[in-house]
Amino acid sequence: MAEGWAKHYHGLKYNFYSAGTEKHGLNQRAVKVMNESGVDISSHFSKTVDDLKDVKFDIVFTVCGHANENCPVFFGAPKVLHVGFDDPPKLSLGLSNEEEILIPYRRVRDEIETFAKKLETYLE
Repeated sequence: MAEGWAKHYHGLKYNFYSAGTEKHGLNQRAVKVMNESGVDISSHFSKTVDDLKDVKFDIVFTVCGHANENCPVFFGAPKVLHVGFDDPPKLSLGLSNEEEILIPYRRVRDEIETFAKKLETYLE
């Protein structure tokens, strides 16, 4: 969701990549709630930072606690900033009603959008 919002608001000016510490596959609930907001992330795919080893990063944002705690060392000394968001799959564990499951996805989607709108303040 973060890559989708960043590209939506700032993709003509900056390059954005999303990767995790592990591959989990594209979350279809994330695709669904992003589509509700008019952002199509259906072509995105799960990557690890190893998959992006040839990319020189200027800034790395970690958006979950696990990534922040396990963030690898990046060559070229990029600035690493943590902006934490809840993990919707973890928040929806134990829920069986699809509408209830989507509530944390929508909340986190909206929180990430708010962050993405002001992203350039971190890039200066």
